Amino acid sequence: MQLGGVADLLAPFPAWQGFAVLIIAGLVLGFLVRVVGDRYLKRVTARIDGEVDDIVLRGVHSALYVTLSVAGVYVGTQVYDVSPDLAVPLEAGTLSVIIVVWAVTLMRVGRKASNAATDTRYIDRQVVPILQNVWSAVVAGVSVLLLLVLWDINPTPLLASAGLIGIIVGLAARDTLANFFGSLSLYLDGTYKVGDYVVLETGERGRVEDISVRSTVIRTRDDILVTVPNSKLSNAAIVNESTPKQKRRIRVPIGVAYGTDIDAVEEILTTVAEEEGLVIDRPKPRVRFREFGESALNFELLCWVSNPALNARAIHNLNSAIYERFQSAGVEIPFPQRDVSVSVTDVPGNLFQQSREGFPTDSGRDDA
Repeated sequence: MQLGGVADLLAPFPAWQGFAVLIIAGLVLGFLVRVVGDRYLKRVTARIDGEVDDIVLRGVHSALYVTLSVAGVYVGTQVYDVSPDLAVPLEAGTLSVIIVVWAVTLMRVGRKASNAATDTRYIDRQVVPILQNVWSAVVAGVSVLLLLVLWDINPTPLLASAGLIGIIVGLAARDTLANFFGSLSLYLDGTYKVGDYVVLETGERGRVEDISVRSTVIRTRDDILVTVPNSKLSNAAIVNESTPKQKRRIRVPIGVAYGTDIDAVEEILTTVAEEEGLVIDRPKPRVRFREFGESALNFELLCWVSNPALNARAIHNLNSAIYERFQSAGVEIPFPQRDVSVSVTDVPGNLFQQSREGFPTDSGRDDA
């Protein structure tokens, strides 16, 4: 016999009655844990912010209730000398039920907890399916391995076959796996999220519409959806214009003719930026005199917009307003000019004489 203390308590009963007592005791203990635990969990979870703790504790509590309810059968097989033909199936069957119940519970709890944590800053909505699938695969794999060991099935041939199949599948779906791990690296690095404006190495600029396990969809300014594999994005340089803040600075270069009053130019540019509705007040617009160009004095107007999507529209409005103000104020916007001069003294002396000899003259004309 095993568990001698329990055996001594059940010694006055026949074996079948003691076995029944253990089963009933397990059911009663599970019921008490369920009733008392529900009341206690309500008090504990009410003091903790969020829903994740409530989901985890309540999910595990149900599995614990089922475990205690069927544990009486397993204890009975350990206390009494049951024939091996009956004891082995009872032990393996009881533990199998417990393993399956906990596997299903953990997968369900993981799914609900990840969904509840989606709105936090730590878990992004697009990554939830990835985490759920990885968690479910790990739990299912461990559960299957425990069941095989429990029923005395050698898992080595199955693992060898699974390894060979895994190699074949890995070679056939290496692009898919590369995209999967690329999506994980993009999430862990926090490269971008849905709604961000990004600029790719190839020059495409647009808003991120969707992030899936395989690819990222970007809507360009031409309202075209571009699908890019995550494996390429994880190894590329990406400019995220929406982080760390939405507001972005725009630059408007402008050149004026030499001799123009630079103070007047600065005042006009500042006024135009302040009057533009798409330009925010803070930081304030500023003007910088950048360089003495070949044909113009080069200035640059620096101002901020509230969203990267407004860059092109704001630059258009500013350019139009600057052109009108310059025309009204008589400020010249020069264009590149080149002066070419030819000196006769630099030409060889006999060049013109040779040229004249190559053409017929009136004196040489045949009158006949």
